[in-house]
Amino acid sequence: MGYQCDLTLSSAPFSVPAMTSCNFTHATFVLIGIPGLEEAHFWIGFPLFSMYAVAVFGNCIVVFIIRMERTLHAPMYLFLCMLAAIDLALSTATMPKILALFWFDSREITFDACIAQMFFIHSLSAIESTILLAMAFDRYIAICHPLRHATVLNNTVTVQIGMVAVVRGSLFFIPLPLLIKRLAFCHSNVLSHSYCVHQDVMKLAYADTLPNVVYGLTAILLIMGVDVLFISLSYVLIIRTVLQLPSKSERAKAFGNCVSHISVVLAFYVPLIGLSVVHRFGNNLDPIVHVLMGDVYLLLPPVINPIIYGARTKQIRTRVLAMLKINCDKDLQAVGGR
Repeated sequence: MGYQCDLTLSSAPFSVPAMTSCNFTHATFVLIGIPGLEEAHFWIGFPLFSMYAVAVFGNCIVVFIIRMERTLHAPMYLFLCMLAAIDLALSTATMPKILALFWFDSREITFDACIAQMFFIHSLSAIESTILLAMAFDRYIAICHPLRHATVLNNTVTVQIGMVAVVRGSLFFIPLPLLIKRLAFCHSNVLSHSYCVHQDVMKLAYADTLPNVVYGLTAILLIMGVDVLFISLSYVLIIRTVLQLPSKSERAKAFGNCVSHISVVLAFYVPLIGLSVVHRFGNNLDPIVHVLMGDVYLLLPPVINPIIYGARTKQIRTRVLAMLKINCDKDLQAVGGR
């Protein structure tokens, strides 16, 4: 079931306390729901399921419409299709287990399943961050260099960027499961979230976690940190260009084209930064704060991204309304035929 490891006192900042030995490691971890509301978990599961259903339905609609509508085979919509696919994968990698926890009190998750879920959460988040950066670059080219947009960012380049995003996100976070597997877990195995993330699992280790801390921070800075920097830079250049436009209507139209992307960027990065701050400085906070911040980070983007783009993008909104109208007409014809 486990392995033996000899741990001794070290002066390193992330070393474990002086103890003689760690003769086993846990084969499972225990997930938690919402502390203090255990008796209401069954009922809390229903709004969580509703959010999951909205995320799946909304993102499937976005992928289907962009896939079927040839007029939407343009870089911005292809990036949006990639974003919807990532949100589908991210929510599906976590929500079934979360719902099992709330509805059936299925709290345990095996060690291997936990690190697999951890890898998917971090790598998919990194891929989504890269796609958001690519969308910012698309907005920058479209507004600041409109005559070069078709040549700089064609569909072939868009697909290549998508492939780079997948490779980048996967390669940077493959080491995290390997770093976790080297650790021993022979004390508490109770996590502080309803799913597995690196910071949370690492805290339970009975070993020197300095390599995990250093690599985790480095990966976050080189992925999310760099992406935020370039997204911010692109919008500084966009704002400078827009303010130079001669008419108020042109400026309003240019800003309007960026509202959806800015909203999605905020929905992704604000909960991510909040969760990172809670993990780093929130040891004395109520456990419910950790749980709620983690759930917001995981659930918010997949739920609201298709709503934002569905409401703000005329082509997608029109196509959805047309699909609903066709279905309603078929239903009325069926009723009339009876």
